[in-house]
Amino acid sequence: MHNIARSYTRPPKTGWLSTVAADIPSARMKFARTDEQFMRAALAEAKQGWGRTSPNPVVGAILVCRGRIVARGHHARAGGPHAEIASLHDLGGPVASDATLYVTLEPCSTTGRTPPCTKAIIDAGVRTVVIGALDVNPRHSGRGISELQNAGIVVRTGVLASESLRLNEAFNKWILTRRPLVVAKCGMSLDGRLNRSADEQRWITDAPARRDVHRLRAQVDAILIGAETVRKDNPRLTVRGIRGAKQPWRVVITRSGVLPNKARLFSDGWAHRTLLYRRKSLAAVLKDLGRREIVSVLLEGGGRLLGAALDSGLVDKVQIYLGPILTGGGVAAFAGRGAISTQAAEHLEEVTYTQVGQSIRITGYVRRPSRKRGNKLRNFLPR
Repeated sequence: MHNIARSYTRPPKTGWLSTVAADIPSARMKFARTDEQFMRAALAEAKQGWGRTSPNPVVGAILVCRGRIVARGHHARAGGPHAEIASLHDLGGPVASDATLYVTLEPCSTTGRTPPCTKAIIDAGVRTVVIGALDVNPRHSGRGISELQNAGIVVRTGVLASESLRLNEAFNKWILTRRPLVVAKCGMSLDGRLNRSADEQRWITDAPARRDVHRLRAQVDAILIGAETVRKDNPRLTVRGIRGAKQPWRVVITRSGVLPNKARLFSDGWAHRTLLYRRKSLAAVLKDLGRREIVSVLLEGGGRLLGAALDSGLVDKVQIYLGPILTGGGVAAFAGRGAISTQAAEHLEEVTYTQVGQSIRITGYVRRPSRKRGNKLRNFLPR
């Protein structure tokens, strides 16, 4: 039997990916149905690590024997066991000869904070491995698969590849560019305004939308705002209401450096997690955050910062909450120069609309057809 089968979803364009089993369509279809079923279980396992593994990716793994899941594991924190190791530990005994390991990301083949997973898989006696996404790092991509194949292990790849890549969109960008994924978030009125006085208790969006924002915060490494937001809103920028969530870094950009010393960001219990950048461009700040192994950044405003990020082409993704309110006024959600034409505007792809309470959450990925972007970036973002 061949060691590697044709991918069932669009495979990455890598020359080493073999398709030698393409001449067995009935077997391929059977594999596809079964593999996708169990890979979805591995993806669900991986999501348990969301927001807790940075700068590592989130990864899930399951062991299947005779059509039944016998062990599960996910990567829970940087420095901790990888998903494959966690699933082998969960099994608590020898691996059956007919067992299959499903893992959402190509197993690591190098020593980092932990030993290589490929060696552990081989030593455990696993004979079949099914992989979701390949490692995007050009130095590692395909190496783990080759090691497994050279040990006589049957490997199938590309199962739910798009879903597996999406799971680690921030990590993938950081690995390829050493820049964090930038998500622009705001809660705004139906007419695109952020108007609200500093002493006003009523929010533009409702409580369910605000709870949803905390879930988003729990998945990022840092939250970035401008100095004016500190002065006007005195925000906390913490994750609340989510048990076990890791608190993100709080990042402030300021030109003058004149900020209230008693602001929550500088005086609360998480003050040591606040970074202050003075007279630095947003691009320079993002570059420095990448050096600090911060792989995802949530821009929470104000309008000038969001507009500047959009004008500079630094936004990868948006998550906007539309409240059922019309305010008028001049505080635009995305201020700045703006696009010179509709054609030159930032268009969104993979757009989703979700009702959250009485608000509408709009999520999408920025595409800039008029600007050249590295092909390697388009390979890891959802299509």
